[in-house]
Amino acid sequence: MSGTVVMKFGGTSVADSARIKRAAARIVSRREEGARVVVVLSARGKETDRLIAAALEVSDQPDPREMDMLLSTGERVSCALCAMAINDLGHRAISLTGSQAGIVTDTSHTKARILDVRADRIRAGLEEDRIVLVAGFQGVSTTKDVTTLGRGGSDTTAVALAAAVGADVCEIYTDVAGVFSADPRIVPDARKLDLVSFDEMLEMSASGAGVLQLRSVEYARNHGVRIHCRSSFQDASGTIVVPPEEIVEQPLITAVTHSTGEARVTLKGVPDTPGIAGRVTTALAVANVNIDMIIQNEPVSGGRLADMSFTIPKDEVAEARGALASIRDEFDIEILTDDGMGKVSIVGAGMKSHPGVAAKVFTTLGDQGINIEMISTSPIRISCVVPVDRVPDAVRALHAAFELSGPDTIRPEQPFGEFA
Repeated sequence: MSGTVVMKFGGTSVADSARIKRAAARIVSRREEGARVVVVLSARGKETDRLIAAALEVSDQPDPREMDMLLSTGERVSCALCAMAINDLGHRAISLTGSQAGIVTDTSHTKARILDVRADRIRAGLEEDRIVLVAGFQGVSTTKDVTTLGRGGSDTTAVALAAAVGADVCEIYTDVAGVFSADPRIVPDARKLDLVSFDEMLEMSASGAGVLQLRSVEYARNHGVRIHCRSSFQDASGTIVVPPEEIVEQPLITAVTHSTGEARVTLKGVPDTPGIAGRVTTALAVANVNIDMIIQNEPVSGGRLADMSFTIPKDEVAEARGALASIRDEFDIEILTDDGMGKVSIVGAGMKSHPGVAAKVFTTLGDQGINIEMISTSPIRISCVVPVDRVPDAVRALHAAFELSGPDTIRPEQPFGEFA
């Protein structure tokens, strides 16, 4: 018998009974190839959105703990239905909730982080020759409450289980063929990437690529879990996310990513004194608000007040305002928000050793008349905040400027066994 594989199916892959049966058949096929199989499922289609809407019908501000109780039901339904379909195909399956599977999280409701995976029950199921299905996106906190992991959390569930059971690979099945050099809905000739390094995938996920959740990639890199992102609807190989040393030739630029879910928050009249930036960012961190870019303008003409701007997810503006209320009142700071912002980024491990990349980015956007509001960089990423209505133009211009269209990237000399 070959090793263990974790298979994760997204919401579109289990959206209706026909797709659940198709997923079940694919799972059974993997088992019949000899692998021990653990499966993680998302809620069906738009089920999570439906549950959120139901909550808002009865409460303007639903209690986070009760939201977790509600939202965790979607994945449980998917798992139970898929287990039934697998049993009808002649194989023994067992479905588990996140808590039954031993996924232990912190106490941050709706955005919990996994602290530990006590996978004894999963291992027991595998030893009994069962296919084990685990509800994604959820766990149980250290205080015994049901928690959820935030949007895309089923990816993190799958990677965490793969690490816990020593799986050979974590296969993420979705409605796209893999990871592309840009969003094909904006750039029709974007190419599929055969290999992407963990570092590049981290930057791509953080800057808007919606194929893999950021925390799942972080977890995979930290625990050495190979990810294979592939289509639910075809058998072709997808994109394999691997350690950087496994990629022989690093392209200058791997992909152009974008996000239209950004909001800019500006604090006007911030005292220009040591420690104020730390107080602001700490307050946001306590509220689990994720800050991306930060700019603080120095006071002009010897003044003692400065402005601080930063970007956050658009849907976290209310939380940010609440977190900063006490600081606002203490220092009489004005809080301004603008949700008409978007972000476009280029990512590529090769840019570390090639000067002039930033100049090309800024020149390309300038030639298109696209105003850059904020800039953030890392050794392998350059991100620009631009008006949200110019994001598609920026993506297409940068994709063309760095000549990312064309054949697929270079394939590895040797396939990764059954996972290629």
